[in-house]
Amino acid sequence: MAYLDNIAVFVRVVELGNLSAAGRDMRISPAVASNRIKELEKHLGVRLFNRTTRQLMPTEHGTVFYTGAKQVLDAITEAEAAVAALSGQPRGTIRVTAPLGLGRRLIASGIPDFHDKYPDIEVRLRLSDHNVDIMKEGIDVAFRLGIIEDSSLRMRGIMECERVLVAAPKYLEARGEPVEPQELVGKKHDCLMLRYAGAREYVWTLQTPGGPQKFEVHGPYDTDDGDVLTGWALSGRGIINKPRFEVEPFIRDQRLKVILPQTPPTAVQFAAVYPHKKLQDPKVRLLLDFMAERCQRLIKDILAGK
Repeated sequence: MAYLDNIAVFVRVVELGNLSAAGRDMRISPAVASNRIKELEKHLGVRLFNRTTRQLMPTEHGTVFYTGAKQVLDAITEAEAAVAALSGQPRGTIRVTAPLGLGRRLIASGIPDFHDKYPDIEVRLRLSDHNVDIMKEGIDVAFRLGIIEDSSLRMRGIMECERVLVAAPKYLEARGEPVEPQELVGKKHDCLMLRYAGAREYVWTLQTPGGPQKFEVHGPYDTDDGDVLTGWALSGRGIINKPRFEVEPFIRDQRLKVILPQTPPTAVQFAAVYPHKKLQDPKVRLLLDFMAERCQRLIKDILAGK
């Protein structure tokens, strides 16, 4: 088992690029992770990494060993999943990621309940509004809002979510309320957007009588945190484009107002994506079933004002 543990640490260091990140991911200290890499190098008789001040890069030997090591770990994971399916007792770790707002409202609060129901399954949740590379970072399930284009992943749709444009009454009093979509651009409204490296949604697509139309809106600042956008909108700083369930409580108490209701943004797909091989893992299927039912119920309750 010690040798397999060393291999597992090596694989995570390659995937995450440094000892600290791999250690945090595997819940061991950087010193322990470093020792395991040294033990593996001693066993193999080669150096596996070129060490720089910020990152560990695999040597030629390391790159070759990674390919085989990854296959070994995947084979063990699949074998364990097959045994769990036969025994009816799924166990192990699931790595999950979700956007910040969605994760806080819907996913995070459900994980303790899921663990209560399946105490042998450990869930490690990572929240980020960035587009996490599932394959590179060893994620088992990613909950996402938006278009899923990666053909190497499986997708399970959870529900289609209505989106709305909203702004605070304070902003609309100061800048005027748009009555047609073109005014967002023509009158240079402050449209606050979610931006980060690799983001694709730099325009707003609205449903017009002529069909979906893209508008290249602009704003004085942006962020990579969706909840920060909502905070700015609440303080009267601009217009935001959000899934309705995220802002419904503020619409209900009139802190935000829906604008351009006749030409709303196109809906967004709420889905779970995961690598193809994870479809056969019973613990992943259990999590998908649990979260899909729970998220559908919570979103409906939010929209109904419960």
